Amino acid sequence: MTDTAVRHVPDAKANTRPDDSIPKTSLSPLAVLPIEFALAVGGFGIGTGEFVIMGLLPNVAETYQVSIPTAGYVISAYALGVVIGAPIIAILSARLPRRTLLLALMGVFAVGNILSAMAPSFWSFTALRFVTGLPHGAYFGVASLVAASMVPPNKRARAVGRVMLGLTIATLLGTPLATFMGQMLSWRSAFYLVGFIGLLTVALVWFFQPRDKVQEGASIRRELSAFGKTQVWLTLGIASVGFGGMFSVFSYIASTTTQTAGLPVTMVSIVIALFGIGMNVGNIVGSRLADISLKGTIGGTMVFYVAVMLAFATFAHIPVMLYITVFLVGCGFACGPALQTRLMDVAADAQTLAAASNHSAFNIANALGAWLGGLVIAWGWGFQATGYVGAVLSLIGLCVFGVSVALQREAKPSA
Repeated sequence: MTDTAVRHVPDAKANTRPDDSIPKTSLSPLAVLPIEFALAVGGFGIGTGEFVIMGLLPNVAETYQVSIPTAGYVISAYALGVVIGAPIIAILSARLPRRTLLLALMGVFAVGNILSAMAPSFWSFTALRFVTGLPHGAYFGVASLVAASMVPPNKRARAVGRVMLGLTIATLLGTPLATFMGQMLSWRSAFYLVGFIGLLTVALVWFFQPRDKVQEGASIRRELSAFGKTQVWLTLGIASVGFGGMFSVFSYIASTTTQTAGLPVTMVSIVIALFGIGMNVGNIVGSRLADISLKGTIGGTMVFYVAVMLAFATFAHIPVMLYITVFLVGCGFACGPALQTRLMDVAADAQTLAAASNHSAFNIANALGAWLGGLVIAWGWGFQATGYVGAVLSLIGLCVFGVSVALQREAKPSA
């Protein structure tokens, strides 16, 4: 009688219990710290590898004797690998221990980057970028689950945020440094560097993360059940639409800086750095707020984004306002840890697939934002009009969140 009652507690409450894949009693706070560090290093490597190509695209085009637009296919290939790889890997690896899975994922990432640096032709390079993108989403999903499993339920979002810190620091330090290295030496050296970071992560995870066991009842069928949950789809919808505005603005930030604000090209790196600082601030503050109020952080961030995007569209032609609004756009990443944590809650026992799919949603947001931003620019509305695109997408994301909350309230049993 008691067991049955426990199994039928509503998801939102039942899922506040910590994950049992890593026994909490066996890990002290001092043991948790190096594990989180190891996972964050992996995030740093993935973030650096994903974004460094954008600064080295002309160099790649020159090496393979293709146009820059054609060279851009490698960015799309990587993003496609992320979108496809996250759910497929999460499903097929349902019966693997999470430590083993993390080692395999980062091993593929490391080898993929090293082989990318050695690619003899453009199309082999493009294919390798696709393969290298496959472990991206699954790694962040599994790493987030591992981090959340090692702390009390009221500190899960902060644990997820510390893992995501590797990704946000990559936008601030890793990508600029790797880009500089690639420009000074060879673009191939940047990918060798990212591959080395991947191998370092393998060593750190191997050394620090204790062996775990496969969760009881884990199966492909159970993971697939995540896609049968309305709340999982709605939460992924918030990410794939609501974050599109950030990518709409960021995709064209160089041209906005030079053509709209009239700043010299040397200021582009400063503006990008401000975006990176904003992402780090948002990640740290947002993860703390999410542990206080998960729904409040998600809804509040969407409202914040609508206001910031409108301010960007209105004032981006003024240099000081461009600096401020770009920083604030980066701060909107505060929603990242909150969405990742909410997916863990609403997915019930299919957490791996849901958590991994979050990064597929972010890459859909990337493609959607860049595409819509390009449309308004092509229509002659100007680069700062990408802010209007961002405001609309954020508003849609807010509406999806509203539907999610309303349905969850209706689903609660009456007292």
